[in-house]
Amino acid sequence: MTDAWTAPVAVRRLDPGVPLPRYAHPGDAGADIACSHDVTLAPGERALVGTGLAIALPPGWACFVHPRSGLAAREGLTIVNAPGTVDEGYRGELRICLLNTDLSRQVILRRGDLIAQLVFQPVGRAVFHEVDDLGTTVRGDGGHGSTGGIANWSTTTDPTGPDGGKTQ
Repeated sequence: MTDAWTAPVAVRRLDPGVPLPRYAHPGDAGADIACSHDVTLAPGERALVGTGLAIALPPGWACFVHPRSGLAAREGLTIVNAPGTVDEGYRGELRICLLNTDLSRQVILRRGDLIAQLVFQPVGRAVFHEVDDLGTTVRGDGGHGSTGGIANWSTTTDPTGPDGGKTQ
């Protein structure tokens, strides 16, 4: 089936022994991808890990490389630049920059172990134009923790309300 949310992705095996990406369950957003070689990551160590695969995305699409939640929870393994971005024009090997966040245990990966998930999305392109004024919003230039934590939320205000949370 092909529709606006289905991307025909060409895959080239650079290593004939590695599996193609695959969805584990119907409805999964991420397709699992495996490593093409054994790798051991010491505590705090990172490595660029090959997959033995290259892809060609259709125009207007990008691929985002996400960590696998089970590896993160069990091993402390994550992706340094999560999500990693694969642009439409890239044709080289998919390599994943993995990081062992565990402070005391090494992570051992064997060829064929699933190491990441690929999520495919259509993407828009921005047209940038410089202005002198961006206009005002309730949030303004507040960022990096400016909204506080959940303890700061009030049961009497709704920040998504028409007045930006001043009253409910």
